[in-house]
Amino acid sequence: MGNIFSASEILEIGVQIEINGKDFYETIAAKTKSRAAKEIFVFLAGEEQRHIKVFEGMLASIGKSVPAESYPEEYAAYMKELASEHIFTRKDKGGEIAKAIKSDKEAVEKGIGFEKDSIIFYEGMKKAIPAYDQKPVDGLIEQEKLHLLKLTELLRVIK
Repeated sequence: MGNIFSASEILEIGVQIEINGKDFYETIAAKTKSRAAKEIFVFLAGEEQRHIKVFEGMLASIGKSVPAESYPEEYAAYMKELASEHIFTRKDKGGEIAKAIKSDKEAVEKGIGFEKDSIIFYEGMKKAIPAYDQKPVDGLIEQEKLHLLKLTELLRVIK
């Protein structure tokens, strides 16, 4: 298996996930009729924008590198699988998915799924980035968990 993800490639995937998340939440915020849902979606879009800047800053600081692992093929396969399963790794997917959503409940359920997928991906990401960048990723993971909590609470209100 010759193609392994470098830390910079994983961070670039993280940027794409956040861009799609921002697009998703912005599009849903514009569609929703619920004031409470709109507030949360606008907030989440802003959070995703902040995460983009964090990942871009990390990218600028590390350059190209290959993760130091005992078995890089296994780790690369794991990260590729995580990336391939995360719909937000594909360009322009966030807005596209949001446009097809028919209800606030459906939007919140999609958002919950995306936040869970992001947490799992970012946990894996930490193994491929330098130690000094792991603390900011931990912070992002905690923020994603808070987003998940907000969406879960919103789902209870919408039901």
